[in-house]
Formats: sequence, C-alpha cells, structure tokens
Amino acid sequence: MKVDKLSVSFEPELGDAVRAAARRQGAGLSRWLADAAAAKLRSEALAEFLDAWEAEHGSLTADELATAAAELALPSPATTGPAA
Repeated sequence: MKVDKLSVSFEPELGDAVRAAARRQGAGLSRWLADAAAAKLRSEALAEFLDAWEAEHGSLTADELATAAAELALPSPATTGPAA
C-alpha cells in the first residue's frame, strides 16, 4: 500500500492524549490519526453539503433535525428558543 508520510507537532498534553486514545482503541498512532483526519474531512463535507442544501431549501426545522437524529440513533439536537 502506498502511504504519504507526514510529520506533525503537538503540544505535549495533546500528544499524550492522542497516544492514550490510540492505545485505548488498540490502534497504532498513525492509524488513529488517519481515522481522525478522515472523520474530520467527512464532517466538513457534511457541513458544506448541509450549508448548500439550506441555502437552496431553507433552514432545517427542529422537527426535521429531531427526525434525522432519531433515524441515525444520535442524541436529539439541542433546541434554542427565542432570546429572552
């Protein structure tokens, strides 16, 4: 498999936390970081898609968000009411 080797620098506390998270998952550090980067890219792609969708169709309603959360087995999104 072809790989792209990178060098990264972290604050010491973040480096410790990343290594600990990789150990907890039983993954190598490189695998854990690659998975984290892929998850971040998916999150950004979803945010861009939703922004474009809302620009064309309007904002998602609280009911639509709750339905999506239920279908995906996610916690219900926090709702915000009008400012007091």
